[in-house]
Order: sequence, then C-alpha cells, then structure tokens
Amino acid sequence: MKKRWFERVFTDFFLSEPEQCESSALQSTRRRFMGVALIAASVFVVSGSAFSQEVEEEELRFPGDPPEHKLVYQFNKSDEAYQKAVLFSVGAMVRKWGDNISIVVVGIGPGIHILGKTPERPVSKEIKQRVSSLSQYGVEFHACGNTMKALHWEEKDMLPFVKLVEVGASDLMELQEQGYSYISW
Repeated sequence: MKKRWFERVFTDFFLSEPEQCESSALQSTRRRFMGVALIAASVFVVSGSAFSQEVEEEELRFPGDPPEHKLVYQFNKSDEAYQKAVLFSVGAMVRKWGDNISIVVVGIGPGIHILGKTPERPVSKEIKQRVSSLSQYGVEFHACGNTMKALHWEEKDMLPFVKLVEVGASDLMELQEQGYSYISW
C-alpha cells in the first residue's frame, strides 16, 4: 500500500531519526522547522511569564492593609427607587474593590429611615436586607443625630450596626477631608 504524501512527510519528519532520513534536504528542513518551533515556544513562554508577572504585580494585599479607595454616599431620600439605586451602587463598588475600599453611607433627613428598627416612612423588606448585607461586607452606616432628634429617635431605635454622628452634613465634610470621595444622587 502506497502512503499518501502527508503520511510520508509526517512519518519521515516526526517519527524517524535524523540519521535515518534519506535526503539531506529533509534533514535541513527538519532543522529549520525545529529552530522555528523552538523560537515560537520561547516567545510563548516568555510572554506567558511576563503576563503572569503583570498579574502578580497588579496588587498584593494582606489582611489588615488599609484600603486604597474611600467613598462616602449621601443618603437623603425615602423614595424606594432612589434607595435601590444608591444601594446597588454601593454593592457594585464592594463587588469591584472587595476589601480595598472603605465605604460610608450617611443617612440624613428622610434617608435615615433605612437605618431605623421601626422606620416611620415605608422601607421595603428588600431594602432592609440589602442594608444589613452590606454592613456585613464592611460598609459603614452613619445616622445624623440632628435628624434623629427631630424624629425623637434614640440610639436604641437604630439598627445595631449603625454609628451615630452628631451632624450628618458635618460627617460628610469630615470624611471628605479624610480623603473620601463624595457621591450624592
């Protein structure tokens, strides 16, 4: 049975030893091919190690390292669509940056109701769950003391993870002075 041309080339080129090859032209072709293959493999290995080096150098963080990013949100409305939009943005930042971001949500005016145990304005169960979940991921929630006084609320009226601040607007200013970027809807 006669071999097809590509079977002959494959057999001669890859399976036979160089000394067994019948022609010096085939040996020369084999050497050139092996040289090109070696160069291509070297380029692949070098570029792969350079890529892995870039990934490794991108960010080495250790538990307890201070976050590089700081963000403060003003939360001042009781509208459910507004609440969902702000909390979605907070969640997106947590997903993107993980423990490399410090986020504070300052509840003032009508926005403070999301932080109360029994809010006087409607707060959906979904919003309450999102706030609680975000607090477990390290998001801080601050409540304006002036707004609480106006509502006759005390510390016991707030969710357990809420930090009370004397004046919410002052808290926003002080956080910005500490390097927090300010987000308001």
